[in-house]
Amino acid sequence: MAPQANDLQKYNPGIICRILLTLCTACIQTVGTRSVLNSPSSVLNLPTIPDKVTPMLPETFQLSDENLSLLQDNENDPETKPGLFQGDMALNDEVYNYWRVGLRWDVFPEKLWKNRTVPYVISPLYDTESYITIYKAITTINFMTCVKFVPWDGKAKDYLLIWPIKYPAGCWSYVGRYGGPQIVSLEPPDINSDNCIGSEGRPMHELLHALGLFHEQSRSDRDKFVKINLDNVIPAFKNNFNKQSLKNTTYKFEYDYDSIMHYGPYFFSADKSKPTITPKHSASRMGQRKMMSKTDCLKINDLYGCLGKSPFYRRKYYTMCNYLGL
Repeated sequence: MAPQANDLQKYNPGIICRILLTLCTACIQTVGTRSVLNSPSSVLNLPTIPDKVTPMLPETFQLSDENLSLLQDNENDPETKPGLFQGDMALNDEVYNYWRVGLRWDVFPEKLWKNRTVPYVISPLYDTESYITIYKAITTINFMTCVKFVPWDGKAKDYLLIWPIKYPAGCWSYVGRYGGPQIVSLEPPDINSDNCIGSEGRPMHELLHALGLFHEQSRSDRDKFVKINLDNVIPAFKNNFNKQSLKNTTYKFEYDYDSIMHYGPYFFSADKSKPTITPKHSASRMGQRKMMSKTDCLKINDLYGCLGKSPFYRRKYYTMCNYLGL
């Protein structure tokens, strides 16, 4: 006899979610190579992407060539290499000035992606394995939130160009929607490092920046949860550990050590054997780049209004985040 609808109540919703996500991942592995061959970039008229670009950067964060060279050591995390705001975020002075006092996106509603839809193109310069890793990150966000990344149709004005920019190299992204073609830079693996595509969590981190999330440790209340060891921070990069002001800042969610948006313990360290960030409470995964945490997932769903659409959607996305997030 066929199962009835109420029979689903007998099953743990977390198990159902994980089975569905596993099936999605299997589909990606199967379709991956075909997707590379049929990538929109092979048939659409893309803008010319130079090897060297100049991302937006607050005026007070301009770095000398000497300081930038300090970040190119292979021991440094690829998110610190670009030398942008807090390492991997491109933003202008206007957004930065609001960030300092506790940015709420209702100040810049135009920075959120319209209709919760993000058109994208993945560069054909990536090999098949890298393409699949990036695509898995995209599909996971699509599955766990009501934000939808869709292949660019050649018509949408605003879209992401996921591209291996050579300078500044590393992993970096603009924060929120800036309009027009918008780069998310993911440096591919080389003989020394996996760089930005060692796991799907790396691309996911940068894509969440593009959706509007900032780094967790920049919260104004962070000193209750972590200690910043400024004595071990490379002097030129101490401003990367600035935090938001309490003014105009509200938090719906508790501080999250597990966040995929949290710095790792050795980011920008002068002495690689000593941490720049020390947790004040037990936190074994600070700086993880495996998967969105439960709170990361809830933040995106909250930011884009997914939790307030209806009781059904609220329950759906809370379930997704609680059972699939770290």
